[in-house]
Amino acid sequence: MEPDVVEIAPPLFPSGSRTRKPRKAGIPEVIDVEHYEFRNANLVDKKNKGKAIQDGSLYDHLADEEVVMSTTQPWGFPSSSSKRSRRSSSASSSRPRAAVEVVVSSAQANFLRDFKRFDTVDNFSKHHYASQGNASKQHSRTWVKKIQADWKILENDLPGYLVYILYADQCLLHYSLFFFWLQTETISVRACESRMDLLRAVIVGAEGTPYHEGLFFFDIHFPDTYPSMPPMVHYHSGGLRINPNLYNCGKVCLSLLGTWNGNAREKWLPQESTMLQLLVSIQALILNQKPYFNEPAYGRTKGTPSGEAHSKFYSENVYLLSLRTMVYSMRKPPKPFEEFVRSHYFERAHDIVKASNAYIDGAPVGSIVKGGVQDIEESSESGSMKFRTEVATFMKTVVEELVKLGVKELEDKLKPPPNAEGSNKSNCKRSISSR
Repeated sequence: MEPDVVEIAPPLFPSGSRTRKPRKAGIPEVIDVEHYEFRNANLVDKKNKGKAIQDGSLYDHLADEEVVMSTTQPWGFPSSSSKRSRRSSSASSSRPRAAVEVVVSSAQANFLRDFKRFDTVDNFSKHHYASQGNASKQHSRTWVKKIQADWKILENDLPGYLVYILYADQCLLHYSLFFFWLQTETISVRACESRMDLLRAVIVGAEGTPYHEGLFFFDIHFPDTYPSMPPMVHYHSGGLRINPNLYNCGKVCLSLLGTWNGNAREKWLPQESTMLQLLVSIQALILNQKPYFNEPAYGRTKGTPSGEAHSKFYSENVYLLSLRTMVYSMRKPPKPFEEFVRSHYFERAHDIVKASNAYIDGAPVGSIVKGGVQDIEESSESGSMKFRTEVATFMKTVVEELVKLGVKELEDKLKPPPNAEGSNKSNCKRSISSR
């Protein structure tokens, strides 16, 4: 069993921004990832690979060049349509004209970029714990100070978005600059000004897990005994059980909450534990790569052929339930996250279809990362035929909901169910981006 507590490290970088802090993150090795290598005369430009532009020096030699402005698809790849404008310059040049391609963010991407990871609202609609108190209730000074401290930590340290500006495809006659937003695994929280005892949080499923691209909502209540006792947490399940620790009734099973047994360090510590620690624990320890082993009875089988086989089938079912959760969230987005839900799925729509196509082709669940399929062992089994068929079938419903959000060109990109007779084990090293 993984420990039920995540230690929160101090920020890696000082930053004046309270909502978008840069942070280091491990990036799994990916096969055939487009736009992640920049070549010049067949040589990799290692100096500039993956680095953000620090100053205007990169533009100095492009003052009189042709500028191409284009809209964006997810992952920042340019679309086929573009608007061209030309810069004039009094200085003549004998060198060839070059093109500069800039990808312009969509309105939804801009909304997500500016969306505050933590904020307050006037009131909550249909909060699970709304009946547990009222706005006029008086609380102790210790209770108020602790919650205010939690608010401050959440405001400053919640995981957010990072912007990347990539310098790509340098050759003699063409330069390409790709501007796009790369979303890290995020947690967003809303507190209630009139009810300090209530919070609502949404967690974005991490890539490399069967929860990737999904949104998972939690209602939180601080009881009168807080912080001596932990908060109360309810999961918006939609009647689906997507994890051994997340019941279809909304119960969240975690030692930190006192809803599961654990040693002293795994339980809520009034002087040390925080709301941030709790939310990160849910994200990292519950919504993980192999949730089957969250069940204590099965944890001891991890690494065994039998345990891994059961884990594979469990994760396949989890992904199908995660797709149903996406539909549930798009149809009934919890307040005040309505626009966040619509923008998130609008921006992730093509990613979701590409990932599902990879699964239909046989890629194992949880192998998907940005740009492709993780470099996994050749001996790794492909997805079961039943799973691949069910993904292809239910993705039609998912695509219908995404189209309602205004996403274009999705129906033709979705792959049909696999042919059982002619199906062979898929090569798990192929790239999503090539589809």
